[in-house]
Amino acid sequence: MLEHHVRDYISDKLSALGINSDPYGVELTIVFVSVVIGIAIIGHLITHHIIRTIRNVLHRTNEPLSDAFSKYKVLEKLTLLVPVMVLDLLIPLALGHYTLLSAIADKVLSISILISFIRLVFALLDALNDVATFKGITRRMPVKSFVQLIKLFTFFVGLVVSMSILANESPVIFLSGLGVATGFVMLVFKDTILGFVAGIQLSANRMISLNDWIEMDSFKANGSVEEISLTTVKVRNFDNTVSMIPAYALVQNAFVNWQGMSDSGGRRIKRAVNIDVNSIRFMTDEEIESLKDIRILREYLFEKSKEIKAYNDELDEIPHLGNTRQMTNLGIFRAYLAAYLRTNKDIHSYMMFMVRQLDPTPEGLPLQIYAFTNNTDWVFYEGVQADLFDHIYSIMPLFDLRPYQALSGHDVLGLKKN
Repeated sequence: MLEHHVRDYISDKLSALGINSDPYGVELTIVFVSVVIGIAIIGHLITHHIIRTIRNVLHRTNEPLSDAFSKYKVLEKLTLLVPVMVLDLLIPLALGHYTLLSAIADKVLSISILISFIRLVFALLDALNDVATFKGITRRMPVKSFVQLIKLFTFFVGLVVSMSILANESPVIFLSGLGVATGFVMLVFKDTILGFVAGIQLSANRMISLNDWIEMDSFKANGSVEEISLTTVKVRNFDNTVSMIPAYALVQNAFVNWQGMSDSGGRRIKRAVNIDVNSIRFMTDEEIESLKDIRILREYLFEKSKEIKAYNDELDEIPHLGNTRQMTNLGIFRAYLAAYLRTNKDIHSYMMFMVRQLDPTPEGLPLQIYAFTNNTDWVFYEGVQADLFDHIYSIMPLFDLRPYQALSGHDVLGLKKN
């Protein structure tokens, strides 16, 4: 063997110099081990110098990747891997005469290489996940779920390989025994398997991404998606509580993703005001004429008056309220609100807007505003909606309309005084 030839060669050289040395003695073994450690240190220094150069180049060419590598010390872990590999290669040669010691050192160093490699893979995956987050890739696909799955697979493979090293058996023997434990594995990793499959479905169908606003009543979730992991989805609710939703629950159950609304650029207003039906009536010519002072109503009143007059002039019967057409205060009010929405700078002009009547109820006739704001910000939206209905309630008396309101205690006291 090479180790025996090297020992005999060094022993002969030392004997020629007048130094008697046992080729397989402790002294020469210590020298061998010291030389191997020195080679490992030199290899570490050379690798460290190369890695430092790579880090500087990476910092100038790709700063996000460089920052991620520095955060998780990817290159440092790669530097530590080299001397361990040198020791694993040469230490068994240095200890070749001591079978037990050589076997122990070989197993320890092999497992050390395996652990160092797994730590390097974990750090590399974390760094790539940070880069994907920086570039916005995580908004389109659950990168963290894939990272966690690869970590789990790497750890599992590392565990099997380490067991094979300790038992001095092929990893195939351990892997072949997994058929018996498949049911147990499926039970233990059920959520992980379901979560991974759900992550693929969520990504492929673009059902959810980071920072999406989702609502899922069954899990009391209503807020922004902060994290998508292998098994759970973390949602920051608007009251700053956190809801953890199993990833597979998003596939199996219904939820609302409001991100489409945010991306569209318009947020819907869909609210009704109840009109007291007793206040609905026909308008007189004098009242219609006075309403022509409202600029946004002029065109409507002119066209509608012309249309109604032409219809009434064609009647052969004696003019009667039941035969003729008349304008109502509610109809004019609806036209006013439609014109008001059309000229409102905060209402999206390219999305549907209308004023419509809903089915009458015991609380009056609902008059619904259906429109979209041109800004999806929540605070802005609520402000526009409040301003709109402030105006509606304030302008209704001009059309001699009353909103419906149930009798209150204050109203009862007023009736008693009268």
